[in-house]
Amino acid sequence: MSDIRSIRELVADLAARKIGALELTDHFLARIDAHDTALNTLISRSAEPARARAGAIDNGEAAGASLAGLPIAHKDIFCTQGVRTSCGSRMLDNFVAPYDAGVVERLAGAGTVMLGKTNMDEFAMGSSNETSFYGPVRNPWNTEYVPGGSSGGSAAAVAAGLVPAATGTDTGGSIRQPAALCGVTGIKPTYGRVSRYGMIAFASSLDQGGCFARSAEDCAAVLQAMAGFDARDSTSVERAVPDYSDALAGQGDDFLKGMKIGLPREYFAEGLDAASRQVIDTAIAEFEARGAEIVEITLPHTDLAVSTYYVLAPAEASSNLARYDGVRYGYRCDDPVDLEDLYTRSRGEGFGREVQRRIMIGAYVLSAGYYDAYYLKAQKTRRLIAGDFIQAFEGVDLIAAPVTQAPAFKLGEKLDDPVSMYLNDVYTLPASLAGLPGMSVPAGFVDGLPVGLQLLAPWFEEARLLGAAHAYQQSTDWHTKRPAGFE
Repeated sequence: MSDIRSIRELVADLAARKIGALELTDHFLARIDAHDTALNTLISRSAEPARARAGAIDNGEAAGASLAGLPIAHKDIFCTQGVRTSCGSRMLDNFVAPYDAGVVERLAGAGTVMLGKTNMDEFAMGSSNETSFYGPVRNPWNTEYVPGGSSGGSAAAVAAGLVPAATGTDTGGSIRQPAALCGVTGIKPTYGRVSRYGMIAFASSLDQGGCFARSAEDCAAVLQAMAGFDARDSTSVERAVPDYSDALAGQGDDFLKGMKIGLPREYFAEGLDAASRQVIDTAIAEFEARGAEIVEITLPHTDLAVSTYYVLAPAEASSNLARYDGVRYGYRCDDPVDLEDLYTRSRGEGFGREVQRRIMIGAYVLSAGYYDAYYLKAQKTRRLIAGDFIQAFEGVDLIAAPVTQAPAFKLGEKLDDPVSMYLNDVYTLPASLAGLPGMSVPAGFVDGLPVGLQLLAPWFEEARLLGAAHAYQQSTDWHTKRPAGFE
């Protein structure tokens, strides 16, 4: 069985009974057994429930559903009823969710088969997938390198062909960055487009669910099933969801003709690796060759994005993670002598170093005397960053930019240098602060490691984003490449 067939082809074969859901499930479970020891992409496997679900689909359950029988994996930040949901942390190592997240419900309703839960940076705090309690994920293109984070397990699993698609979350770039470093396609939709119900919170005003797959066409099919209003999520937007797959199916060769694509000069300045810049320039030239008009734009507050994010996100994290205290659920220390000891040791032993660092930063910027100086000022700066995009999109249809300053770095290279690690997200943070939809599409390689092109669109214009990415992938084959040993 070929492992590079598109989701459309797999779903068509399933519907035509050319292949059974159980047969397809067993195929991907076998690939996980064969390859995941080397990659560590999964925290939990759901082999027997997956086989039972696939067998039921073969017997008519979910007949007519858009993704009936398609195997997927969920980032371990989404609650899954009866299956451990750890968030990559010792704190939740023993937590079995009593309900399904909104995203899990929707994808199950579309007929998918969950094979397991993917590894991630602890509580989604990281850019390399090295802060997980369950050990680092390795990049399938070179296992000495990181896959990116925090959704590195999902990106690496798709890149290695262990699953056709996987869910992820993006708070400051955690879908786009690992998609770029692993050579797959990843989309972060507009904030509020996908339900956050049952998605364990890191920074509530930034977290947004999305997905990974091999191509824009595949992402469109998965996002179609994920997106939509959820009354249980107060940040969910009640707005109609276009038919993304139909939009791509009816797309002609002239989709990009006349489209204005902006290149922010701040993203192409000092700091961008020269070899990566060459890959990005070549990708942009392809858009131009297909009829797009390339114009230079400016996003003048870009240099404030990193400092703004690392005030706001830790502040929200310190509030969201206060609930993990060893009392009601989660990790509890042994033999506490009193309540203070219970709180102190449970949190000290249950949280890893990076999570503790961000909780402390967040508590500091929210404390009396510092709220106005840091948190309030960061909120005002966030508005300025969003304003830059509003102004830019008055003159362009899309924005194209790098995803990262360079390809993947080696495991351990930046683990003890948090500032260097944080700067890895310099090109993805602005769009997250503004709540914009964004994608990473494979654009080439540097020294055998993938490089991604970032595309950004105005709010709720995921169809435009997917259409442009799909048009680019019709004339390039970077998204079809598979790392050696995982063909």
